[in-house]
Amino acid sequence: MFLDIMPTASENTLFGMGNPLLDISAVVDKDFLDKFGLKPNDQILAEDKHKALFAEIVKRNKVEYHAGGSTQNSVKIAQWMIQKPHKVATFFGCIGTDHFGEILKKKAEEAHVDAHYYEQNEEPTGTCAACITGDNRSLVANLAAANCYKKEKHLDLDSNWDLVKKAKVYYIAGFFLTVSPESILKVAKHASDNNKIFCMNLSAPFISQFFKEPLMQVMPYVDILFGNETEAATFAKVLGFETEDIAEIAKRTQNLPKDNTKRQRVVVFTQGKDDTVATVGEGVTMFPVLDIDQNDIVDTNGAGDAFVGGFLSALVLEHPLEECIRAGHYAANVIIRRVGCTFPEKPDFQ
Repeated sequence: MFLDIMPTASENTLFGMGNPLLDISAVVDKDFLDKFGLKPNDQILAEDKHKALFAEIVKRNKVEYHAGGSTQNSVKIAQWMIQKPHKVATFFGCIGTDHFGEILKKKAEEAHVDAHYYEQNEEPTGTCAACITGDNRSLVANLAAANCYKKEKHLDLDSNWDLVKKAKVYYIAGFFLTVSPESILKVAKHASDNNKIFCMNLSAPFISQFFKEPLMQVMPYVDILFGNETEAATFAKVLGFETEDIAEIAKRTQNLPKDNTKRQRVVVFTQGKDDTVATVGEGVTMFPVLDIDQNDIVDTNGAGDAFVGGFLSALVLEHPLEECIRAGHYAANVIIRRVGCTFPEKPDFQ
């Protein structure tokens, strides 16, 4: 009998590095948003004026705590989609030696992610307040410890770099550009030099606006770039593309200079309930998302991370682009029915 030999994932095939944050999510009202000058749907880094927000959100609302941070969410979902073996995904990031740090370690272990945190005691573990109003979520990240990741203290250590070398697929959200661009470049160059797959995310409009220089330093090494429609539009504006057409932006982004010419860059832009846009060869294809009843949407926080996680789970198994996108759509569809970036025990993805 002829058996289709499908590649299976092995330990540490997928490598992620980013800001490990404890998500603190709560439903708030418009007054709360106004008080702290927040837009209903946004992602920002906490400033001094937001310090009180963290204390207040915990006091005034029924709060849920979840292990978070964009990259960590994505690798966790990839691991959930793959199920076995455990520890297909490796994760690096910086936490504090405190209670929240212990929670993050426990949660990573429960998710079967092989997390190797750089632990320091100068700053507390980072947190992200998810302020939910209706279908909207405003994220305020207080990076704290996550901001203290040090290449020479962690990534460069032989035992850690060996884990990087073991991987075949790499994913780092754009958020980490604010922390350690030199760590990103080291990993990205390794992937490029060894014809492995390096993926990145535009992550938020402020990354393109205020961290354009490190973003464009990494871009020649990016094999797969993710983003949503707002991030794509901001990126296009910052680069002077002079178009608001998302397919055209995807195409122009694909054609930016690339170091490893053996792999053509793939650009994937999600658009909420509208079709996902992806460059396929020389063209651009639209992939419809799964239908969902508006009433079943509980929390869109984490939908983008989930899409990437699903996509990566298929990518690690060497599935074609269409399958990767289908897996991404499935994962996002599961996550938006639940509070936070959480998931049922097992996927039922066929």
